[in-house]
Amino acid sequence: MPQSILRNHVLQALSPEDFALLQPSMHHVELAIKAPLEDSYQPIEHVYFPETGIASVVATMTGGRQSEVGIIGRDGMTGVAIILGQDRSPNETYIQVAGNGWCLPVENLRAAIAQSQTLGESLLRYAHAFLVQSSRTALVNGHSKIEERLARWLLMVHDRSEGKIYLTHEFLATMLGARRPGVTTALQMLEYRGLIHAKRGEITIIDRAGMIKLTHGAYGEEEQRQFGIAALGSGRKS
Repeated sequence: MPQSILRNHVLQALSPEDFALLQPSMHHVELAIKAPLEDSYQPIEHVYFPETGIASVVATMTGGRQSEVGIIGRDGMTGVAIILGQDRSPNETYIQVAGNGWCLPVENLRAAIAQSQTLGESLLRYAHAFLVQSSRTALVNGHSKIEERLARWLLMVHDRSEGKIYLTHEFLATMLGARRPGVTTALQMLEYRGLIHAKRGEITIIDRAGMIKLTHGAYGEEEQRQFGIAALGSGRKS
């Protein structure tokens, strides 16, 4: 498993010395749709570094209402709570687009961070990037129309996917914290404008530039910088 062939941005950006601390404890895993990676308020036992596929971080209110507060693809990793010194999260994380990646036991991650200040600093930069994503999502959900939110979300998934997006309208409604009929209408609007092609369970973006324009800034500089992931490279050792 040479570091140079990995597709996960967090692992790619580590110095060879820091990657060597993680590599012996990592194993490759298939990430099936709806596979749970973290349960809310339960100790986190493993962290995951996706190479393909998408994981959703979902918050739940009393009464069962849910909304996605973050997405993780090859740009990132699960276990932000661990990086920040906690052992659990109030949110759940599960796979929404099937793929594969690398799995690492939490105890091995903690031991590696204890050995390397630069590893801890690199992972904290990713944690900050993820929190920027979450704060942007809160801003957009509070001020943007549903079609703008949907376009932003599809663009973010497209950034982290292999092309076609396989999702149901019901799943999209959960991700956006919206009612299913509203999501269906928004998808129809995007398709009518020639921005996407949608059929049951499958969405293809046709006009990416048009989608970005439609968001009216909801998909902006932060999203296009991939939430600062490139900045992780500044933690490399010479």
